[in-house]
Amino acid sequence: MNNTTAQQEVVYKSAKTWQMGFFALNNTATNLYMFMLMFVMYYATGIAGLMVATVGSILTFMRIWDGFTDPIIGFWIDKTESRIGKFRPFMLMGNIILAVMTVILFATTHLVPESIRLLYFVGIYGLYIIGYTFQTACTKAAQTVLTNDPKQRPLFTLFDAIYNTALFIGGQMLVASYLVPKHGGFTMDFFKEFLMMGMVLSAIFTVLAVISIWKKDVKENWGAGEVVKTRFRDYLPIIKGNRPLQMLIVSAATDKLANQTKSNAVTTVIVYGVLMGNYALSGKLMLITAIPTILITFVGIALARRTGIKKAYVLATWICVGLSVGLLAFMRIIDLKTISITPLNGQTVLYLAILSLLGGVAAVGGNIVIPMIADTSDYETFRTGRYIPGMMGTIFSFVDKLISSLATALIGFMLAFIGFRETLPTVDTPSSEPLFWMAMLFFIGMPVFGWLASLIAMKFYELDGTRMKEIHQILHERKLRETAPGEIVLDDEFTDDKTTY
Repeated sequence: MNNTTAQQEVVYKSAKTWQMGFFALNNTATNLYMFMLMFVMYYATGIAGLMVATVGSILTFMRIWDGFTDPIIGFWIDKTESRIGKFRPFMLMGNIILAVMTVILFATTHLVPESIRLLYFVGIYGLYIIGYTFQTACTKAAQTVLTNDPKQRPLFTLFDAIYNTALFIGGQMLVASYLVPKHGGFTMDFFKEFLMMGMVLSAIFTVLAVISIWKKDVKENWGAGEVVKTRFRDYLPIIKGNRPLQMLIVSAATDKLANQTKSNAVTTVIVYGVLMGNYALSGKLMLITAIPTILITFVGIALARRTGIKKAYVLATWICVGLSVGLLAFMRIIDLKTISITPLNGQTVLYLAILSLLGGVAAVGGNIVIPMIADTSDYETFRTGRYIPGMMGTIFSFVDKLISSLATALIGFMLAFIGFRETLPTVDTPSSEPLFWMAMLFFIGMPVFGWLASLIAMKFYELDGTRMKEIHQILHERKLRETAPGEIVLDDEFTDDKTTY
């Protein structure tokens, strides 16, 4: 549906609400695999018999490998013009690869000879990552065909935040309160049931996401004006010339590093299983905070639609820093073993209040980054005439993954430093002062570091609501302007003179 008020005014490519909601499930589909693989260290060390520090190093290396596959696949996406579109083939192939490689990884690694077990684990994990990149690249890139309406793009964040809240809270509740007690820990039976649930849901979500862009993923929606040829070596000039992309990478990558450290399964075990003495609380407390988290997300998205994505992101980040400082002081003062639902007490109510506020505001900031990637892609089209959403999204992912790859290694090495060299802390590990401060570093310290880095980066990120409206107006007028075949004339304020590409 096009919203047109006058011939010279910008024409937005809008989407139906159900299309926005279904497309966000593509991110949920891959997040399901991310959630399942958060427990891979327990499989690799407890069942496959690999060393803690070794597995941490491997997962870091594989995250880096994940980053290196991004630019190649992003370039491939931009060059693709298939009968079923540009993005849909990668979404479907990606999910199939994820399912196959996950089954092989968890079902066979512990069965191969010890002499080649490590190499086998690395090889299968590497193929898994290719499938993951296929599908995640489309979450960022395909938004450009779904909608460019600045009031509509934040809706992705709303749906994504709701889905992710349900996934990570419901998933943790399922693991902590049902699967772990049922199977007596992270056993082979645990992984069989856990992975089957996740793979089936992910496949359903992927199909719904493909349906959502079925009529959008067509050639007439691939960019503005004439297609400009892009080569693989153009990656470096794009990064150098697109300042908003640079700043968004810094902001989101540090946030991702912090979030992966905070949400890692090991961190959850230490905070709830060791320090609070009740691992099942992790799922129960998160479930209680789910509704307040979603309500706060609604408020944040309404703000983003009114003031622009950047302002909402910055405000949310400042609030997260303040709440985290308060949470650290609270957790240091009280006896954490008094946190309990039965009976409910004042400490628990206050902890839930802080957790709900922090979860909701963090969901706004964390999930709103994806529509911001689409904004930087539109900015690149505005700046150079290139429509390269695949390359733009995977440039972002490449650096994002390189930095966030440090999360697992950081946890592994820091725990080894305080004595956990061969096994990870479990729910039976006694609480200690070193474990408390290590948990606070992972649970609170790293997120604060990420948010402060984001605030600095946003000082140099110009794509606020007003600027994006100007950019879309210029793109619309450029479409109306008569140009010679194969040429796009750029006359915006960022070029010293008029440039033809």
